[in-house]
Amino acid sequence: MSGKSNHSDRQNRRKRRARKRLILSIEALCIVALLMVFSIVLLKERSRTDERMQTVSTQQTDGERSLDETQQGSADNSGETEDGTDQDTGRGGTAEEGTDENKDDVAAQNIDSDETAGAKDDERSDEIEGDGIVHMAFAGDICFHDPYSNMATYVQHGSDITKCISSDLMEEMHAADIFMVNNEFPYSNRGVPVEGKTYTFRSKPENVSILHDMGVDIVSLANNHAYDHGEVALLDTFEVLKEAGVPYVGAGHNIEEARAPYIFDREGVKIAIVSATQIERTDNPDTKGATETTPGTFRCWGNKLQELLDAAQDAKAQADVVIVYIHWGTENTDVLDWAQLDQAKALAGAGVDLIVGDHPHCLQEIGQINGVPVIYSLGNYWFNSKTVDTGLLKVDVSKNGIEQLQFVPAIQANCTTTMATGPEKERILNYMRSISKTVTLDENGVVKY
Repeated sequence: MSGKSNHSDRQNRRKRRARKRLILSIEALCIVALLMVFSIVLLKERSRTDERMQTVSTQQTDGERSLDETQQGSADNSGETEDGTDQDTGRGGTAEEGTDENKDDVAAQNIDSDETAGAKDDERSDEIEGDGIVHMAFAGDICFHDPYSNMATYVQHGSDITKCISSDLMEEMHAADIFMVNNEFPYSNRGVPVEGKTYTFRSKPENVSILHDMGVDIVSLANNHAYDHGEVALLDTFEVLKEAGVPYVGAGHNIEEARAPYIFDREGVKIAIVSATQIERTDNPDTKGATETTPGTFRCWGNKLQELLDAAQDAKAQADVVIVYIHWGTENTDVLDWAQLDQAKALAGAGVDLIVGDHPHCLQEIGQINGVPVIYSLGNYWFNSKTVDTGLLKVDVSKNGIEQLQFVPAIQANCTTTMATGPEKERILNYMRSISKTVTLDENGVVKY
């Protein structure tokens, strides 16, 4: 019995050792497999990172800077108008001299492709890959003027913009492949307020980070406040936005740069954005227009409208879709003025696919001209402490043009912008329906025309 028992014990030990070796082998194979998967993931991530680092385009070129250092250290206006209005009247005076000349091909540089789209595209890549649709969003006027109460509220909340714009709006802004706003102030610590102008704005350069926090992909500088602290502050604004990696349109070191489109190449769709301002409506405005040799905004008032029409047609030759973002209209009224109506008709005739307006500080109608949608004013988005209706415009774009428009109602109140819901959403939609005679808006704000 003892011999049989010993033999059985040896067999059992051999079996246990065999099982142990088998288990160790399986564990080793699992570890190898995991390492292989990890290596593949790491290589893919590194490849994606390398692609993003291969920047296809840069923001508008620096140009040489000829800056007057004697303009430093001036004081801002410290008051805030509660109705958010501006003064559009010109007072005469001469433009500040400037010697910047941008010799590079601006139009060629103003191109943003899928490879340079950045982190926001990564967030949507699984959703939209290959569908040929670009999801855009537009908002109206924003103001980061440091003495204004909305900026005081921002600072009180620990410089956290998510405490000033509701989470559902922030989600929409970040989800958009391209999100655009009107940047109605310069970024600078220099310059002096334009003499005699009622409201002059300026924001510390570091506040440009708020644009990234908001998910902004491009800004317009074509407005009547970009030049509030003179040429030096406007030039600082170009540099600050360039260093922050935020493209801008509607202003430049010279007229060639100011009128140039910025072209996004996403999902195989080339989208050109051009921006211009007809405010202030005078031949000698406080906000200087760019010339061949001096910096300024891209103006389209009076006989300069043809320059905007030419710019739009030039953009059409380079892109599938052309969008004009324009500063126009009369403040604090939903009544359209003759200059808006005339220019909208001319732009539609020039082959523009979408017209988005701002400046009146309030919502104006959504319309269409021969199938070209026109959003006459999106109002103030995050501008001051006044309570006003506002909204976010969502636009789906393909190579064929504008696929869908949706107006998302919102309210700015107490220095905070929130998405409207329930009865307030229906109230704003009903208001937009009442003033928009050539389109309809469904219960979700989708525009039919």
